[in-house]
Amino acid sequence: MAINVNPVERIEHADRFFRNTGAVIRHGGNQAFFAPAADLIQMPHFESFRDAESYYATLSHEATHWVGASHRLNRDLSRYHKERSDRAREELIAELGSCFLCADLGIAPELEPRPDHASYLQSWLSVLAGDKRAIFQAAAHAQRAVAYLHDLQPVGQQDRPAA
Repeated sequence: MAINVNPVERIEHADRFFRNTGAVIRHGGNQAFFAPAADLIQMPHFESFRDAESYYATLSHEATHWVGASHRLNRDLSRYHKERSDRAREELIAELGSCFLCADLGIAPELEPRPDHASYLQSWLSVLAGDKRAIFQAAAHAQRAVAYLHDLQPVGQQDRPAA
């Protein structure tokens, strides 16, 4: 059963959650991305986001990519920049992972449309039309990523209920 947690506690919990992963999170610039060669997550400054929930939703997306690295869950990210369908699959995994993780953390961002949303949706539709199992595979990869992130939490913080 979920308990009600005030918004400040929820954000503090999300901050601790991501700190506990051990991911290198660098702030600056105006883009969020995972850089596999450097094994770091690049995020715009916190103040660049509409609200804390939007920041943590974006960080959840990038952390899902981070978990896919070869020395963690070993999703093949090598063709991400080479093959449009591979990029679409990975972005679908990251977006589902973000949704699952935000739900676990009790975060409900008010999403603003981004210029790349339409192209992401189109690429996902192409993948889904070509492979009827793709959504199930993406959801399974996303769930493994979220479980991996939860497993990085200290004992006693892993099972905290969402608000």
